[in-house]
Amino acid sequence: MTSVSIRDLTLKFGSLEILKSLNIDIDEGEFLVLLGPSGCGKSTLLNCIAGLLDISDGQIFIGGNNVTWSQPSERGIGMVFQSYALYPQMSVEGNLAFGLKNARMPKDEIAKRIARAAEVLQIEPLLKRKPAQLSGGQRQRVAIGRALVRDVDVFLFDEPLSNLDAKLRAELRVEIKRLHHRLKNTMIYVTHDQIEALTLADRIAIMRNGIIQQLDTPNEIYNRPVNLYVAGFMGSPGMNFVEGELSHHSEAALNFGSTKVPLGRYPFASDDRPGKAIFGIRPEHVSCGAAASDEPFSVDVEIEVVEPMGADTLVWAVLDGREFRFRVDGQSELRAGQTTRIGFDPAKASIFDAQTELRL
Repeated sequence: MTSVSIRDLTLKFGSLEILKSLNIDIDEGEFLVLLGPSGCGKSTLLNCIAGLLDISDGQIFIGGNNVTWSQPSERGIGMVFQSYALYPQMSVEGNLAFGLKNARMPKDEIAKRIARAAEVLQIEPLLKRKPAQLSGGQRQRVAIGRALVRDVDVFLFDEPLSNLDAKLRAELRVEIKRLHHRLKNTMIYVTHDQIEALTLADRIAIMRNGIIQQLDTPNEIYNRPVNLYVAGFMGSPGMNFVEGELSHHSEAALNFGSTKVPLGRYPFASDDRPGKAIFGIRPEHVSCGAAASDEPFSVDVEIEVVEPMGADTLVWAVLDGREFRFRVDGQSELRAGQTTRIGFDPAKASIFDAQTELRL
């Protein structure tokens, strides 16, 4: 059953079009992440769903009801902002109760909801404290709790972890995932952090200039990006890209410099292929050393920089005059200046039309 449905949503500020005819159906209980760089329109879209911005065209349905022109309080949503937006003079309990008191809810019901939210978020010992006495992670838990006590079907998160340090961000990310598994509410989450998107989402909508580039599962977006933009945006370190000429003689191949990569194993979508193409392969799909010789394609490269990262090591090399990165085991003994053999299976690659930048 569809929980949130967006139909031909357009938003303009004067002649400037921010969102362009967006269509999304979000299932009940689904965790959807809106992902993209600053200025792509993801927070703007969330604010339209919340009713904080009036749209120029289109419709928004929540729980089957047309809420396009409804007030935020009438939409059945709870929102968590990037800034905690807590009242500093109130205790945690007061912050959680504030919205419910304004809605004239009975005291016993307010107490019941606060107790439930505090138990779910593990903030029971903090209820009498004021925000100034809390850490950043605790404040964000309280902000989530304030949405939780409203007992709504749809939660909206606007970059809730971006003000936290890396360790706390990782911990709270797990908490949000646990929260979703426990509550099974629909959650729409805005972030520019691809790790958050990949770990939290049931589906990811990657946005650029007010348009959704790809809407799919994290696995599909990571392994089969629909265009060059999505391929370059997902992954850290990013995908290796090499531009070359496609040949269509006895067997399809990509030629660049003196290197020829056979593409017989690559699943082309159609037989209509351009001359110029961009070949992409992720660093983790590249083998090194003895294992490279077992791959369908292998070649010698010169190592420029070695970056140890603990569990693994990132190696920057030169392939036929082009920068090329690959991952090896963290205990690897590779050194700058060495020559080593690398290999990969072109079936794991992504190939794009050099002109349209669409996946072939």
